[in-house]
Amino acid sequence: MFKQSLLALALSAAAIGAQAHQLWLERDASGPVRVYVGDADSAHDSGEEVAKLAATTQVFTTDRAQPAKLVVKPDHLEAAVADTGATGATGGTGDVRLVNDQVWKPWKTKEGHTKAAVFNARAGRTDTHAVLDYELVPVKAGGDTFTLFFRGQPVADKAVTVINPEKWSKHFKTDKAGRIDVPVKEKGRYILVSAHDADPVGELEIAGQKVQKLGYTATLSFVAR
Repeated sequence: MFKQSLLALALSAAAIGAQAHQLWLERDASGPVRVYVGDADSAHDSGEEVAKLAATTQVFTTDRAQPAKLVVKPDHLEAAVADTGATGATGGTGDVRLVNDQVWKPWKTKEGHTKAAVFNARAGRTDTHAVLDYELVPVKAGGDTFTLFFRGQPVADKAVTVINPEKWSKHFKTDKAGRIDVPVKEKGRYILVSAHDADPVGELEIAGQKVQKLGYTATLSFVAR
């Protein structure tokens, strides 16, 4: 019984750790896209923790069926994404997105459900349409107001953390229309983070296991110039 309790505690701690981590994208001008994992406001992972994600991470512009090739670097993954030709306020040439639902294996919740973590990430604020299941989308290209969408619908009263270029973070909540205004004051990279729990649509299998619950983490990064 004691061993079972320790196991349950370990699984619970792993689940909490999963929620504390993020995947986010960074891009400078029209250069390659960098994929980071860790805590966007502090340290990020390196070595094997990064390399193992290459097989399950999809980086793309608008079509998930056409992912970019990933190259493993010491502390990030790198993707050479084809330019879309639309220049936005980020200084890049279009937005880039990421999906990974196998950063961790699905785990059992205390209610007995099998849950999986789904990471949705985006770099850029040019495209005003949602492509990912959970995504922060600019109301207008290059703007500082964003709408949080889940499966195409705005999400009201949802927490969003904004990390500024100096790595200071501030917490906001979306309004009734699912929008937040980001206070862009300093030049540099901003990263927005939000989490959301949901049920899958129909039967869903991830990493060989049937999943009853999903924990989404969405990130958005952009560069203010």
